[in-house]
Amino acid sequence: MLGRFPEFRVTMPRPIAARRLHDILESVETAKSVSVEELADRFGVSRETIRRDLKALAAQGRLDIVHGGALKRGVGEPPYAERAMENAAGKAAIGRAAAAMVEPGMVVLLDSGSTTHEIAAALAKAPPSDVTVIATSLRDALTLTRAGVKVTVLGGEVDPDDEATVGLDVIAALPRYRVDLAFVGIGGVTPDGDVTVFSRVAAETRAVMLDCAARGFYVADSSKFGRAGVARIAPKRAPEALVVDAAPPARMQTGLAAHGVACIVADAL
Repeated sequence: MLGRFPEFRVTMPRPIAARRLHDILESVETAKSVSVEELADRFGVSRETIRRDLKALAAQGRLDIVHGGALKRGVGEPPYAERAMENAAGKAAIGRAAAAMVEPGMVVLLDSGSTTHEIAAALAKAPPSDVTVIATSLRDALTLTRAGVKVTVLGGEVDPDDEATVGLDVIAALPRYRVDLAFVGIGGVTPDGDVTVFSRVAAETRAVMLDCAARGFYVADSSKFGRAGVARIAPKRAPEALVVDAAPPARMQTGLAAHGVACIVADAL
């Protein structure tokens, strides 16, 4: 009968989709991280389709979603609230040491994270005159604004856990600014001194942050020693130092020095 097609079924996509999910999971297990863009190109589907696939696999507990892609389960960064409680005293010491480097009239770039938030908190207690802070963290921006510090927030998609802007818009905006000091958080330092984070977008963002600053610094507490993310931060110019709350092991310091990065141990008192 015209207009009725009761036998019509589209069965082809289901096995194709199942195979794609299998291949995505296999890629994550092998590479430990994948991006939406590379998966969309590989399978010839839209990015939205890949995002749905990743959400389905995450719902099954097979992988962890990060901005722009996914990670092998257990490889990703812990939630902000958990990170903020880990070695809080050490992070506060780092925050004070970093804030002490800021002089009147400087432009300071702050990465988002639990350690860099301590820099914002220390600056807010005694802000130098005529300082401008460029931030991605909404939390840091509010802390500093309430203390009377001039703040510029970089635009981009907001990560709901970090409450910070992330992604390509942030990366594109960074080179437009003249920065005196940049403080960049990290995911971990390998025993050989490689500085890492948990996604390639995060690694690229932090590399550009360091490259647009006259002076750049990594900041990380000692809980990050020996941890390895999936992507190395590779700026064109090495930052001056890693600001820490305790001296790294000798092998790690040697590896950092080979990359041109010194270590500054903050006073924990």
